[in-house]
Amino acid sequence: MKDDIYNIVGKNIKKYRLLNNLTQRQLADKLLLSESFIAKLESKTHQTISLDTLEQISLVLNIDIKNLFDKE
Repeated sequence: MKDDIYNIVGKNIKKYRLLNNLTQRQLADKLLLSESFIAKLESKTHQTISLDTLEQISLVLNIDIKNLFDKE
């Protein structure tokens, strides 16, 4: 399976969300986004996302935005 940037970002959002003990709904509420949007980001479904939204996610998760792009 190809590890494209959307899969990497999605996996990292999920990882840091869980480390912060947040459900998808809780993260969505903090970001004023829908729970289904967060679920799509974390899934293997190709989903575009703006840099502004990535920045907001990183702030809520208390991480540097570059952590969302880390391959592991």
